[in-house]
Amino acid sequence: MFAGHIGKIERFTMTVSLINTLYNFHWIVPAEAARSAQPYLGRWRAYLTGNRIAAIVNLRGPQPHWGWWRRETAICGKLGIRHFDVRISSRKLPGREILISLIDAFDAAPKPMMIKCSGGQDRTSFAAALYLLHRDGWNAFDAAALQYSRFPYLHFPKTYQRWLRLFIDFARLDAHGAPLADWLRTGYDRDRLAAWLQATGHGKSYQDFL
Repeated sequence: MFAGHIGKIERFTMTVSLINTLYNFHWIVPAEAARSAQPYLGRWRAYLTGNRIAAIVNLRGPQPHWGWWRRETAICGKLGIRHFDVRISSRKLPGREILISLIDAFDAAPKPMMIKCSGGQDRTSFAAALYLLHRDGWNAFDAAALQYSRFPYLHFPKTYQRWLRLFIDFARLDAHGAPLADWLRTGYDRDRLAAWLQATGHGKSYQDFL
């Protein structure tokens, strides 16, 4: 009986490991914050409980007309997992309120939390970088920049998605040492970001404003 129990644990662990690979799951800060793609293939319960996730920060915004969002929020409800919706676009520069809502979600989410978008590559890289800068300050800039790595995160941005990585360069310059959250609440200006991108030769790194 004991051996059978151990066998079940081993099989469950292997299942979670496989699911993590399929869903581009990685820890940003071990046992505190993770990043992921959308779990389109199911196995939600094993995925979330296996990684002990207590909250999801969904970067695709509230989408009640789509089945994936209804399933996601339903399973979170059943498992007692908090769910936060923040709408971020990989192509459009975000306004101040969007970024403040992201920081607020980071602060309110019980840990471990999981940040996710569709592929876990672009918007998730952006949010993961901001999480580290919010958590640890500008001294974490190099670690934040690594969240945009091609491997293992598969961040291969199209031309109009390159602002995502450039944003943290602008933020560090424009914040003048102020904590990220303070700068976002009182100093961030989307038009100034757009002007900076244009001035630095990256005017085509985004498509529009959100």
